[in-house]
Amino acid sequence: METAATFTLAYLVLAVCFVFPPSEFHLAGLTVQNLLGSWLGSEDVAFVHYHLRRGTGTLLAHAALPLGYYLGMCVVAPEKQLFTISQASEPWKIFFAGALLLLVLAVTFAYYWSRDGWSHHPLVRTLSAFALPPHANWRAVALSINAEFRRIDKFATGPPGARLIVTDSWILKVTTYSFNAALQQDLQLTVIDSRQQDLLLDANMPAQFLTIRVASADPRVKAFDIRLNSSEYGELQDKLRAPIQNGANVVIHQSLSDLFLETFSSLVERNPPYLVPSNQVSFCPATNNGMAGWSFLAYD
Repeated sequence: METAATFTLAYLVLAVCFVFPPSEFHLAGLTVQNLLGSWLGSEDVAFVHYHLRRGTGTLLAHAALPLGYYLGMCVVAPEKQLFTISQASEPWKIFFAGALLLLVLAVTFAYYWSRDGWSHHPLVRTLSAFALPPHANWRAVALSINAEFRRIDKFATGPPGARLIVTDSWILKVTTYSFNAALQQDLQLTVIDSRQQDLLLDANMPAQFLTIRVASADPRVKAFDIRLNSSEYGELQDKLRAPIQNGANVVIHQSLSDLFLETFSSLVERNPPYLVPSNQVSFCPATNNGMAGWSFLAYD
């Protein structure tokens, strides 16, 4: 029983880290992109087709996790007789059926998406909205995105699970399971929210994160939100054709000094005023003949 509980806890932690990989997993190569690298190909050479395969491979890998847990329990807990389904307890039969059904559904979706040269993939449906002159079909749109992604002057930021890429003509948001795209020529961008993070782990300093709504004039293009560190706001503006509207009246701190002043002011405002007792008023060293309206306080 203790071995099964230890395995369950360890597998749960590893599964969560595999689905939402921290930096340590990326460094160790324990991600879908690294494990399936030979099949995915090069992102720099064929950006769109890389993410067609990456999204499909991610779905299959994540869907296989419950079945992997069941097979692991077969090894670490032989007393449960899980290898023989007919002898397993009813809850384990239900779990095995659910895990197997999940994987079968994922394989079915992957097969359907890959048919006719990936023409049924959700990413292709996203690109099909831009299949207007000069782009005859979604493949022409993909070629345009691939060509611009290869340029060194693109703006790219964000973790692997939520990347933002801005080229001369496109704004692209790539997450674990989704792919959003918008043409710069018909965009409206609006700052809708701001979040202050007291300490950024990888930089050991405070940060401000902005949420920007990307909306297209084309009703077929779904609006989406991007999240950006305020220190990168100026670089993003330089790459965009359209101005960014500040719909939420957010004060944007584009430098560390701006952020320090805001953080310092907020801390001062949270502290209550200190009233100095009349018998503790300090002598003013500047005037040499009056009482100071302030006092130095020392805290241990």
